[in-house]
Amino acid sequence: MSGKKKAETTKEDKKTDKSPFTPKIEKVTVNIGVGEAGERLNKAESVLNGITKNKPVQTLSRTTNKDWGLRERMPIGCKVTLRGKDAEAFLKDALQTRENKMADYSFDDEGNLSFGIPDHTLFKDQKYDPNIGIFGMDISITMEKAGYRVKRRRTNRRKIPHRHRVKKEETMNFFTETFNVEVV
Repeated sequence: MSGKKKAETTKEDKKTDKSPFTPKIEKVTVNIGVGEAGERLNKAESVLNGITKNKPVQTLSRTTNKDWGLRERMPIGCKVTLRGKDAEAFLKDALQTRENKMADYSFDDEGNLSFGIPDHTLFKDQKYDPNIGIFGMDISITMEKAGYRVKRRRTNRRKIPHRHRVKKEETMNFFTETFNVEVV
């Protein structure tokens, strides 16, 4: 009799949120691309700091492009990486600016999600300041399941098998259930 109870609890455990089969948010990356260094980049950093409450890091160009006036390793933008509860709190606010609607093409085959916000003043605590201007931002959400440390660890590193990778449908279901996002 105890064997039946044990089997029943394992089936129920697979359906709970702490199951290794359910996806989770690994990180949220917020990026503002300015295209130039200087005062405009400093303003973008202050906007990103005000929205995420974290200090942004400058992103550097990888190549030289004379037409755009870019040199290699020139600062051209800023980004912030959020994890844990900070990521979830920011994501709730960011999804509200999109009215909790997301296009299905925003999800990739690996289960990640990316979308843009055209105006930083759409966040509820931000107001337009003529000295700063308006900045749009890109938000990328990386999804994982338990056990993804295998691909990042230093020794005995391995690939994640296909059966354990996050799929597009799983991420859509996760955002529908967790954040009440309507996938259009």
